[in-house]
This record gives sequence, C-alpha cells and structure tokens, in this order.
Amino acid sequence: MCKRYQVGTQMTKYRKMQGFTLVELLVVLAILAMLAGLVGPRVMNQLGGARSQSAGIQIRDFEQALEMYRLDVGRYPGNEDGLDALVEQPSGVNGWNGPYLRGGELPQDPWGNPYHYRIPGDNGRDFSIISYGADNAPSGEGEDADISN
Repeated sequence: MCKRYQVGTQMTKYRKMQGFTLVELLVVLAILAMLAGLVGPRVMNQLGGARSQSAGIQIRDFEQALEMYRLDVGRYPGNEDGLDALVEQPSGVNGWNGPYLRGGELPQDPWGNPYHYRIPGDNGRDFSIISYGADNAPSGEGEDADISN
C-alpha cells in the first residue's frame, strides 16, 4: 500500500511537470507581440537617427580631407574628379600627397549610396558634399532627408 501512495505521488509530480497549456502559451505570445509593437518603432527611429548622424560625421571627415587636398594642390578637386581625387591622384595634378582618407578608399553613405560632390557649393560655400538619404533622391523627410555640409 505504501508503494501505491508513492507511485501516485510521483504521477502527480509528473503531471505537474509536463509543460505549459495552450492558453498559457497564447497569453505569453500576445504579451510579446504587444511589446514588439510598442518598442519596435522606437528602436527603428533610433537606428535612422544614428545613420543620419553617421553621414554627418563622414561629411565632416570629407571636409577635412578636402582642406588637406587644397593645401597640397592649391585648389579643391573639380566636379570631374570629385571625391575620388581624395584617394587616387588625378591626372595632371601636381603636389598631390594622398590618399587623404583612411583606408585608401572612398566610403559610401550609411545607406550604401555614394556621396555627391559639387564645386562651387550651395549657399556660397566653396563645395558641397551631400548624402541624399535612404532614397538616394534630392529632398525628402525622415530617413530620406538630405544631409550636407
């Protein structure tokens, strides 16, 4: 009789340890879905802001490299040479002492698009360096906004 009692106790413990019910799993999944719905958009907005900040930092690096180029060559690269002149010596340019960017290659913007260079620049500046944002098209809002010096 003692053995039956022990077996019954073990069976009760076994039944309790079998797992979760379907209702419990559905409640947990619903809670996780609600949290993802609340937190997900905020995380994505922060990611977009980080990309914009990264593009601004890279543009400032380009500005410094262009100033070094101007000190060595005596002028900024023309539109035909563009930013490539910072990593490869343009033909017919004397005094080039580059590459002027670390790594010896021209980086792309955080969205994988090339930066755009214009001389003379916008608003009376000597030059403009522009990232057109995620859509790689002029103007836009949010992730698609233009970032320039």
